[in-house]
Amino acid sequence: MDTLSYKTLSSNKLTAEKKWFVIDAEGQNLGRFSSKVAKILRGKYKTNFTPHADCGDNVVIINAAKIVMTGDKLNKREIFSHTGFPGGQKRTTPNEMLAKDGTSVVRHAIKGMLPKTKLGAAILKNCYIFSGNEHNKEAQKPTTLNLNDLI
Repeated sequence: MDTLSYKTLSSNKLTAEKKWFVIDAEGQNLGRFSSKVAKILRGKYKTNFTPHADCGDNVVIINAAKIVMTGDKLNKREIFSHTGFPGGQKRTTPNEMLAKDGTSVVRHAIKGMLPKTKLGAAILKNCYIFSGNEHNKEAQKPTTLNLNDLI
């Protein structure tokens, strides 16, 4: 076998074949759901995964307000943010975040599982989160994806 004829393919933003998926978050565990969605967004399930390029797929998440957290994490877990001023530390619970905006808890969890670089910010823009059952991405013809089938 001639091993010199093999070439390593490195995909980039222009050559990546992006697909559109719709994922239903109703009844899903937040952590497991977010890690699988982050892998899809990053492109790790693809054979031509390239770490330095945005080669992942676009994801539409519906029913994000119906996400589940085990135990009493909705009330006891604290999410920290800082204003940048002395004493500007803010603490909120996931329950308070869901009351304000049904998509913020899922977005926060997925963002934490992506790279903390410009690439991570660009990848997060490929994720569209809706708190209800309706979404406005029908023109892209997304296919339904069952996360329980993924490893």
